[in-house]
Amino acid sequence: MGLREQSVEALSGNSLDVLIVGGGINGAVCAAALTARGARVGLVDARDFAGFTSQHSSNLIWGGVKYMESYQFGLVAELCRSRNELMRRFPSAIREIRFLTTIPRGFRHHPVMMWAGSWLYWLIGRGHTRPPRYLRAGTIGTVEPVIDTNHSTGGLEYSDAYLFDNDARFVFGFIRSALNQGCLAANYVEAVEMQGTGEGWRVMARDAVSGRSLEIRCKVVVNAAGAYVDSLNAAAGIDSGYRHVLSKGVHLVVPRIGDSGKVLAFFADDGRLFFAIPMANRTCIGTTDTRVDSPDTTVTDRDRDFILSNINARLNLPRPLSRSDIIAERCGVRPLVVPRGGDATMDFLQLSRRHVVETDGESRQISIFGGKLTDCVNVGEEVCRQVARLGVPLARRPSHWCVEPGKGEQAVFLERAKEAGFADDRAPDTGESLAERLWRRYGRDAGAMLEAVVKDPALAAPAIAGTGLRLCEIDHLRDREMIVTLADLLRRRSKLALLYRHEELMAMEGMPELCDRLFGSQGRAKFEDYFGGGAAV
Repeated sequence: MGLREQSVEALSGNSLDVLIVGGGINGAVCAAALTARGARVGLVDARDFAGFTSQHSSNLIWGGVKYMESYQFGLVAELCRSRNELMRRFPSAIREIRFLTTIPRGFRHHPVMMWAGSWLYWLIGRGHTRPPRYLRAGTIGTVEPVIDTNHSTGGLEYSDAYLFDNDARFVFGFIRSALNQGCLAANYVEAVEMQGTGEGWRVMARDAVSGRSLEIRCKVVVNAAGAYVDSLNAAAGIDSGYRHVLSKGVHLVVPRIGDSGKVLAFFADDGRLFFAIPMANRTCIGTTDTRVDSPDTTVTDRDRDFILSNINARLNLPRPLSRSDIIAERCGVRPLVVPRGGDATMDFLQLSRRHVVETDGESRQISIFGGKLTDCVNVGEEVCRQVARLGVPLARRPSHWCVEPGKGEQAVFLERAKEAGFADDRAPDTGESLAERLWRRYGRDAGAMLEAVVKDPALAAPAIAGTGLRLCEIDHLRDREMIVTLADLLRRRSKLALLYRHEELMAMEGMPELCDRLFGSQGRAKFEDYFGGGAAV
């Protein structure tokens, strides 16, 4: 059996301390934190890991500078502290990036106040990043000529951080950490019924791949279902004190804008911050903030036109961006936390982006409301404290549960790669060497891939022509990362589906062979499911 099948089999045959329902960032980080402390943990998700909200973020790890305007200084301090910690723990995956914010004439705040606010933001962030600076309009045009400064009084340059890969890849890093420490995790396993017992929970689940039903028993259930937390609680009879209000966010991926490598930040027509974010050889622009009633959303022409009109109005482009320039789209919902029974007419744009961990001591169930990539480690630590309160014995927090291997270990790996002759083998999309790419994406698991390449140099060849994805990675992904559909690979374990149009990917040399390598005799069917059946999600 493969790794996924082994986990499904073990889930139904073991009594767990904790079952986590939901494999987005909240569920993944809780699984990693709890298994590192010795708990017997299971994790299931009805989709792929990071298959919903956690694959639709802006890829930013930031302290929330926009919350300064609403005087949420405590939240900003908390997020800055979390950002700094993630930058220290994941130096290859999370990197500092400069933001260039253009201030329009007649803006609601004077430029001096904006400048002072940027320094306050830097101080709240404990000076962890490069300091901010004020730019005159003419200087902005020199730094990034693509920006239209005709209606600008100047701008600010400051730092935050971003994910070099993509959000879903970052989430899987925590899944991998949990698996390596004994967690029983399986994607495409849906919790269909949860019943409280005198000693814990009995959860009936269904494996969407095999159609098999399974029964999972555990002492504590953690509801980390993101936008579906409310419906899962209702089905389980949990009367929570909080609920979610949902906001739809849309980003469009277009050809690269500008050459500065900075995040270009503007104030949209409605006054909100609006970004153009570098993504490899593309740019991700957005976002919208539209209240919706259902977690299941789609991109509309109104969304596209809002984003395109706002970016075109603020840039000097050879020609305006149009719908034909859209390479890929990201559309997800942000679950925002409100007290149950609160004011239904509230301005949801002013709602705090804080998370809430709510514990039902009687039923031994924990619900996670809200949450952000930046704040993920805090969510994991808080859930560990609540699980311990519910009687599950946990070891002391280890120092290694959410951290890249050290620089010494990385140096040894890179030296081995250099001796093997792979230091100058550069990827066309990121410019990285094979060794740099493997280390950043797989950490200690990169060692086994390097050994495989040394034995068979053909495994260093691109799996798909023109991309950085190598054959040695495909073998690792097949054996260790629970790839069930082609979308799991192209959209979540990598970001190829965000960098290339659907029809471009389908025509790429090596794609059919990649499917055969991943899925064996089902390769052709998986290819058709993705490219012919509209499964590009």
